[in-house]
Amino acid sequence: MSSPGSDVTDIEDVLDEPAHQPETEPELVGKRPPARSWRTRADFVAVALIAVVSVVAAVLTWAFSDARGTTSITGPSSWEPLPEAAALPPTLAEVWRAKSGATQWPVVVQTPSKDTGEEKPSTVVTGDGGEVNGRDPLSGDVRWTYKRDLPLCTVSTAWARAMALYSKGTNCSELTSLDGVTGERRAQRNGDAEPGTALLNEGSHLITTGSKYVEVYRRDDLVKSLEYGSLRAIVNPNKQPRVGCTYGSVTVTSGRFAMIERCPDDGTDRVSVLKPNPDKSDEPKVFASVLAGGKNAQVVAVTEKLVAVAMPNPSRLVVFDAETGNQITETPIDVPAVDFTDPPNHVTRVFATKTNVFWFTGSRTMALSHDTLTPLWTAEGTVGAGTTLAGRAIIPVKDGLKVFEQATGEVVGTIRVNRDGYTGPVQLATAGPVVLEQRGETLVALR
Repeated sequence: MSSPGSDVTDIEDVLDEPAHQPETEPELVGKRPPARSWRTRADFVAVALIAVVSVVAAVLTWAFSDARGTTSITGPSSWEPLPEAAALPPTLAEVWRAKSGATQWPVVVQTPSKDTGEEKPSTVVTGDGGEVNGRDPLSGDVRWTYKRDLPLCTVSTAWARAMALYSKGTNCSELTSLDGVTGERRAQRNGDAEPGTALLNEGSHLITTGSKYVEVYRRDDLVKSLEYGSLRAIVNPNKQPRVGCTYGSVTVTSGRFAMIERCPDDGTDRVSVLKPNPDKSDEPKVFASVLAGGKNAQVVAVTEKLVAVAMPNPSRLVVFDAETGNQITETPIDVPAVDFTDPPNHVTRVFATKTNVFWFTGSRTMALSHDTLTPLWTAEGTVGAGTTLAGRAIIPVKDGLKVFEQATGEVVGTIRVNRDGYTGPVQLATAGPVVLEQRGETLVALR
């Protein structure tokens, strides 16, 4: 038999002789050391130190994180659809207003209908300070709120979402997308957009504007699909087609955008048409880039086939082929030379329908044919590009809104609007039966 704790076995002698008995018991093999207690003073001190370090680390992480300065209050998952505007109202009166210094035009989120899939307006978005609010178009009541302790650069909309761009330093770098109905936070990305930028929805991409640099983000995930101009961090040199240029006005359409470039080696302004999603983000794809033939040019409109550029001295509208850059037409226009300055935030002040493009020059609104980009008619004394309501064009004037037939420019009527002494530019949009006016840093809803 084996001794307790031993791994050696005694075997019985075959001659049955008595086994030799040692005088002393053999030492135990593999004896376990006595268990150590974890209840000493040193153990408690070590555990306490670990706990303190963990708490301090968690507090510091929270104190210096973006989450500490962010408030998100979401709303219900659906709202009643807005009633259609079947006819022009005889009068319009203010129903609500809100401060909205971060919106450059009325921001209306279009949400696909559950029944037809057709996009319909659902939420009006305002932004001021660091706060973005989704509002009921009819009452102005706040449905959801997203707020950060950072200044807002601008607020826009794309893909049934509100797009909020914040500044965290010298540039507008913090882009957040918010569900237009609930206000829930979706994709976020960091970029390098310039202060004073705008966000332009091309359809599948979001384009920033700037005087030396623009960038483009792809829908949903907001992956950067294009960098153009003076890049802050150049990874692959010699990829930009031109360097040292500054940029004027910008306008967009599905699958492309056009901009005015002013380059040191060019004798006149240049118009360039670019693809928003080239194969590589730092290797721009330029459809066409040609000298416009004059200075102080404005790019007015771009379509799949054409791009229109307005120039002074003499005032004229030149249409180029958007693929080859060849000139198609040149038409004299009655626009004063004083109007030929770069528009605010580099964004051409236009409103497009299926038949017309309405361009606000700064003193009048010119209707162009969507098919040829040639002038059709002009509304004098306007203060904005306008919009449509019940199939008619409504264009802001000093004392209210003028209503026009889109095809002919015939004046249908005038709707008086009391703007309480405000005399600056007015950007229009509609949400169902509600007409929205962006007056400087204030958004006003009329019905």
